[in-house]
Amino acid sequence: MERAQQGPRARYREQTRAEIKDLALRQLAEGGGTALALTRIAKEMGLSGPALYRYFAGRDDLLNALIRDAYDDAAAAMARAAARSAKGSRGVRARLHDLAEAYRAWAIAEPHRYLLIQGAPVPGYVAPADTLERARAVLGPFLPLFASGSPGAAVAVTVDEMTAWLAADGTVGAWVARYAPEAAGPPDTPAGQARPGPTDTPAGQARAASALAGAVLAWTQLHGSVSLEVAGQFAGMAHRGGTLLGAHMEMLADAFGLDRAPA
Repeated sequence: MERAQQGPRARYREQTRAEIKDLALRQLAEGGGTALALTRIAKEMGLSGPALYRYFAGRDDLLNALIRDAYDDAAAAMARAAARSAKGSRGVRARLHDLAEAYRAWAIAEPHRYLLIQGAPVPGYVAPADTLERARAVLGPFLPLFASGSPGAAVAVTVDEMTAWLAADGTVGAWVARYAPEAAGPPDTPAGQARPGPTDTPAGQARAASALAGAVLAWTQLHGSVSLEVAGQFAGMAHRGGTLLGAHMEMLADAFGLDRAPA
């Protein structure tokens, strides 16, 4: 509806910006972040250099748009995977595997975009502050899985550090509460009564710290395994990337006691 209500000039501008971004993504696929050249994009489009700057103020402005798009698309893929996985009677451990595979699938399908947001920084470029919330949206679906965990000794120090982080940064607690409301207080909070924040009660603090530790550890495992696979580092080796990532997730699930049978 919004697009239909745009005037011809606004639609043309939107289409031109999309074409510029498509050409930029092609450059990224061919040579990485350092290959991005606005003059070459302008030439391919039959535009002068100054004309291109009517759509993007410069290289960094174009990179900002590409990075925001990549994070938003990755977050949407993770949200869809979380919604699918939550249906039925799949256990928390199985849902962790579902999310990990969705993350890997997006990265493999969009390797140049994945490396743009998770690879080596582009020299001289500083990402805009709003990418932090977009990055958190990608990891958000992992939070409720670990909120129900029982962290073991292997991750106890990490959980303690996450407890300190929650106490020091209110935005982190808000992030946890947004994706894992069950970590914010008792599930039987009476209707109409404000639910406590994630660190307002000892139990809530423990759930929030577990959620945060699990999500951060999941991210490090995902990043390590998937980045190696996307960069072609597994070439000539016998294993599949999905097998290796699955093993990482199993170890992480064990460390947090996910789906652990009662003693």
